[in-house]
Amino acid sequence: MKLLTISDIHGRTIWKEANFSAFDRIVFLGDYTDSYSIDDNTIYNNLNEIIQFKLQEPLKFKLLIGNHDAQYLHFPSYRCSGFRSWAQPALSTLFGQHASLFDIAHQEGSYLFTHAGVSNQWFARLLAKTQQTEQTITPDYAVAALLNEVHQQPPKVRDLLFEVGPKRGGTDPFSGPVWADRAETRHDYLRGFHQVVGHTPIGDFTTYGDKAGSLQTGSITYTDVLQTQTRFYELNIPD
Repeated sequence: MKLLTISDIHGRTIWKEANFSAFDRIVFLGDYTDSYSIDDNTIYNNLNEIIQFKLQEPLKFKLLIGNHDAQYLHFPSYRCSGFRSWAQPALSTLFGQHASLFDIAHQEGSYLFTHAGVSNQWFARLLAKTQQTEQTITPDYAVAALLNEVHQQPPKVRDLLFEVGPKRGGTDPFSGPVWADRAETRHDYLRGFHQVVGHTPIGDFTTYGDKAGSLQTGSITYTDVLQTQTRFYELNIPD
């Protein structure tokens, strides 16, 4: 499977330069909204156009939630910087009408895609808080399914996904997959998985760990480069 990821567009139109026909799956890693320079209409129209792609080819396009999206999707919860109060009604309506199209995570075997990444410490906290049975996490463990299921739970449970740890200025013990800082995940990436994330701007694609995503180590790749260059992260995942 040829897979392409696009992260943190924040209203930019450069995602349209990707050749979607050359890939089997396109994963948007979240943060479609909020910008210090792009106008409201462009942000809204960009998001709506991406939603239309998803509606036309629901299996090909996967849309994940970033921290800047959560504050509109779940308004008034999960506020973060860049919030546009004047644009909130329209954005919240658009997200709300298509809420079922957005996920917290996507998984292809041992490859795990989220906005910000999953650390071992936060994942252990999630398992404990949701009373999941302790078990060995293997590369075929359905991490994404669990995260997406938690997202459908009442706020008291759902809030775990949006936890913000001290590295991001929060008061929770660790950050969840929508907020995790690179300082949290680059040495504590979830064992056994190769993660691909955005969220933290970086000059070039950067991987920590074993790119094969072995059970002993795993890896994480940071892909939020669109502030400085037009590049999209590509993967060729064996069927």
